[in-house]
This record gives sequence, structure tokens and C-alpha cells, in this order.
Amino acid sequence: MEKKKRIALIFGGQSSEHEVSCVSGATVAGAIDRSRYDVLLIGITKKGKWVRADSIEQIKSGAWRESRTGAALLPDAALKSVLLHGEGGFSLMPVDIVFPVLHGLYGEDGCPQAITELAQIPYVGCGVLSSALTMDKAAAKAVLARLGVPQTPYLVFRREELDDFGRIASMVDESLGYPVFVKPSNAGSSCGVTRVVSREKLGEAVKLAASQDCKIVIEAEVRGRELECALLGGWNAEASGVGEILAGAEFYDYDAKYRNPASKTVIDPELPAGKREEIRALALKVYRALDCRGLSRADFFLEKDTDRVIFNEINTIPGFTAISMYPKLWEAAGISLNELVQKLIDSAAVTEHFI
Repeated sequence: MEKKKRIALIFGGQSSEHEVSCVSGATVAGAIDRSRYDVLLIGITKKGKWVRADSIEQIKSGAWRESRTGAALLPDAALKSVLLHGEGGFSLMPVDIVFPVLHGLYGEDGCPQAITELAQIPYVGCGVLSSALTMDKAAAKAVLARLGVPQTPYLVFRREELDDFGRIASMVDESLGYPVFVKPSNAGSSCGVTRVVSREKLGEAVKLAASQDCKIVIEAEVRGRELECALLGGWNAEASGVGEILAGAEFYDYDAKYRNPASKTVIDPELPAGKREEIRALALKVYRALDCRGLSRADFFLEKDTDRVIFNEINTIPGFTAISMYPKLWEAAGISLNELVQKLIDSAAVTEHFI
């Protein structure tokens, strides 16, 4: 009988999306075929402590945070192991595959991917450059603008520029107008994002975004439909069908995503002729341009009145919660959650970043 491989599944994290990552982690862990794999569950607390979780039930209840067994992914390519430490001393547990289910900063931005590459352990998802680039909205926008990907007009400021707020406000007035969305450049799940309808409210929104990142992106609002497309694989990735977000609030913020039952997702909505194919093609273009692999979810707007497709953002570790669009889109394409997770594990065997 073939020996089981061991997967280190990492969840939680230090970002504002910690709780969502825990839910996603429990979902993915429950979909892994235990007849083929042993699973080592590693949770990262909000303070950055790495610990071993004993079960999916512990992830769901939050009891894992009280674990007395620490866990550290070693960047030593000769060991390819996780160091476990606690009251019983220290031990090494070899790992064959790392499956990061970490949303946001210090998870989706290339940090754990870099450690894993140093260890030369195959892992699920995008590489270091791609993860860092897609996490930083300002950087991704700059790359995609050079390729002619349609985007809403935007401005980027650093935290150090906020002392001259009058200049920032004037640039928004002249270049964008209102309403605008003010965002931290590095954040997810709409954390720290504010819709601003007038100059009087701009300062407060900028301060909020600056409290979460050193770079702030201010975008002109796009009036229209919010559409998403899931991507799976390497250079020859597959694009799913299209899903639509119907926000139960003014915009699809964190509460609307995870706490508002009025928010809905629609799989395969009616769209104007040719727009479904245009969105899927543009999603693949963005995916390749940003050197993505494994999985991602690309988000778009379909502008009201013009039917113009406008790129919004791409997420390299999309959610796996009960309401998450990524697994729903693949389920609609005939790929169950268990099959999807297996395909992602299989994709980790493609280690083109290793020498």
C-alpha cells in the first residue's frame, strides 16, 4: 500500500480576515481525502503564534487557540519539516505538501509562500511574486494598466503624504469626483474600505485606510453589477462560469459578505450577449499577467448603461465558506468540493519555482 503523504494545512493568520480564514480552513480540511493524506492542522493566532490544532472541531470552536503545542514551518530544505514543540519537548514532522488557507496580510501576500519555497516543499496556490503583487492593489493596477486591462480611474497615496490632505482632496475632486471608494492597498474582504460621497467625509475614510496599510487607493465608483469568475490550474488554467454578487448593503463590505443574510450570490446570471465570454477571457488574461497558479478568483464590474466590463481585483486565496463564490462556481461546473480540493492538492506538485 502506498504511504500516505502529509499535508500541512495552515489557517487563521494575523490579518483582519482571521475569522474568515478559520472557517475556510475548516471547510478545506474537511474535504481532504484522509484515505490518501495525513493532515497536520496549523493555526496562526492574531498575535502571530503558530500552534497545532488537533481537529476540525477545534477550528470551528476556536479551542485551537489554547493549544500548548507550538508549530513552526522550518525554511530548511534538508529537513522539509514542521517543528512541533511543547511540554513533551521538540519533534520534527516531515511534510510533503503545504496548503495555505490564509486570507489577507501575512498569508495571501507571499510571506508563507516564501518560507515554503525556502524549504522546497510543494504548496497549493500562487508563488511569492504573484501573491505579493495581487495582494497590493496599487501594484497590480499598475501592471494591468500597461496591458490595457480596463479599470476604473484611481489614485494612489502613501501614508506619509497625508499631512498635505488638501492636495489629496483637490486631486480627488479634479481626477475622480464623487462617489469614490477609499481602500488600504493591502487588505481583503473589504476591510478598511469606505464609500465616500463628499469631500467632507474623505479625511475620515483616508485615516481608516491608512490605519491598515501604508498605501491608500482611491477609486472612482463604478455603477453596475458585481461579477466574479473562478480560475483553476497553471498557465493553461480553466475559467469557471460567471457568478453575480447581490449585496445586501450599500456596497459589498465585510458585514455584507459575512453577516448580512440579505446578500446573495447568483450562479450563471443572465448577461448581455457575449459578456460571459468576455469576462472569462479577461479573467484568464489577468491571471496570466500576474503569474498566478493553482487558484484565484477575479472580480469585475459590468457598468450600468454602457455594459463595459471593468476589472476590480483578483484574490489568490479566495474564501471557502458556505457563501463563498469560488467553490460555488466550480460546483456549478460539475466539480464537487472534495474534487476541487483534490485538484488543488494535485496542482501543488507543479513546482516550477524550485531549481
